[in-house]
Amino acid sequence: MLIFICAIVGFWLNGGSGLLLGAAIGLLLDRIVQATVQRGLLAVRSQFLDSTFAVMGALCKADGVVTRDEIRVTEEIFVRLHLSPEQKQAARAAFNRGKAADFDLDAEVDRFVRSARGGVLFPIFLQVQLSAVAADGEVHPAERAMLVRVARRLGMDELEVARLEALLRAAAPGAAAASGPPPKQRLDDAYAALGVSPQSTEAEIKRAYRKLMSENHPDKLAAKGLPEGMRQVAEERAREINVAYDLIRKARQFA
Repeated sequence: MLIFICAIVGFWLNGGSGLLLGAAIGLLLDRIVQATVQRGLLAVRSQFLDSTFAVMGALCKADGVVTRDEIRVTEEIFVRLHLSPEQKQAARAAFNRGKAADFDLDAEVDRFVRSARGGVLFPIFLQVQLSAVAADGEVHPAERAMLVRVARRLGMDELEVARLEALLRAAAPGAAAASGPPPKQRLDDAYAALGVSPQSTEAEIKRAYRKLMSENHPDKLAAKGLPEGMRQVAEERAREINVAYDLIRKARQFA
């Protein structure tokens, strides 16, 4: 677009030679803009990873002890993100920083918020934290309280934390394969995960589902600064939303 605009301006000012000069200037400006945007995205991605593991360390320590399961899941996240040895070292350092008694959780979340340029990355950030603290099969009240604190710092609320927990339960292995009507608790979780209720109409449920799928599209998140290694996490979130919707669709016998 810049090339075209500069070329037109150049042609208007100085004919054919101006067109060529304008196009060259436009090309240079376009490359400068692209480089600036890329540097910005790299900064967002770097801060995303650093804050993710620092906050994760604080959350895992919230109940007084970091369990083996929580450490295992954290290491699994390293693998899923395809972190290089240097990045793993930095992630472990951030995790340990988060476990420290003097760690300033609010300041860390605020740094992430400032770098993220809008809230599109916030749900995926919160989901990664929940996955880590739920690794041992339960979310301790102290961990949940800290999750809510983080959510509020992100401009979200306790309801969003509850929805993420419901999504995690509704999409547990075997949910989509269960024959017959889904168990009531899992179905209730599916409704909560989509932000609807059993009284919602088919149109309302489908609208909520499409909105969530649009907001969690991996390409859209990547364009906002989601690290490439996190694409698998975004795809997993989209799969979980699909599982929750399928539970409702089968129970309500949608077309």
